[in-house]
Amino acid sequence: MQPYLFPYIGYFQLIAAVDRLLILDDVSFIKKGWINRNRILMNGEPHLFQVPLVDASQNRRICDTKIVDGPWREKLLKSIRHTYGKAPCFDQWFPQVEAVVRADVTTIAELATLSLRHVCQYLGIPTPMTSTTDRYSDPELSGADRILDICRCEKADGYLNLPGGRELYEPSKFAAHNIQLSFLKPPDVSYRQFGNSFVPHLSIIDVLMFNRPEQARRLVQSAVVETAEAHVTPNSGEGSL
Repeated sequence: MQPYLFPYIGYFQLIAAVDRLLILDDVSFIKKGWINRNRILMNGEPHLFQVPLVDASQNRRICDTKIVDGPWREKLLKSIRHTYGKAPCFDQWFPQVEAVVRADVTTIAELATLSLRHVCQYLGIPTPMTSTTDRYSDPELSGADRILDICRCEKADGYLNLPGGRELYEPSKFAAHNIQLSFLKPPDVSYRQFGNSFVPHLSIIDVLMFNRPEQARRLVQSAVVETAEAHVTPNSGEGSL
């Protein structure tokens, strides 16, 4: 998965369900995606926040995309403090958010990955994470071919992705290499937010402002894994991954 900044709870449901998370940070940055931005609750409505970047471009890798050095950190923390100061878990969770936002890092890949690590540590999710920049960088491969090559390097027999991956990956291509392709099926998640109508699909920041770690772990562990059906017989012997 690409590194997302304090992503929605489904990302952590995925992390909790796998043996290892490979952070795909050596691919092209996606504008208007979730790499440097997300949504929090403000006045009962979803509010978009984002980390400003230096010349962000789809022609630049995520790991090479620099963060702007400016007052955005204090402004973001002030917004979160103002919005969630009276949330039941603010005192417990806000210091973790603050540690990430104030971290001395220079790229959005580092910042987003740090947000993932802090959330997992806070929730007690032990899944190891590895950057593809460190181990699996191969500019000649892309798409499913890149994923299959990473699976081969990991000696993996399965690959799990979020629901959006159903439009990207063909089960038969994975099955032909003895790799079981599966997708997460997240349940509907809801919880009390200041007594207002529930606003879904917000950053994990919101989830952890209103749910203690043990409550949030139950939400994270509630997802179901569905195996994708393939209509081919897996290969064996020469040529298999």
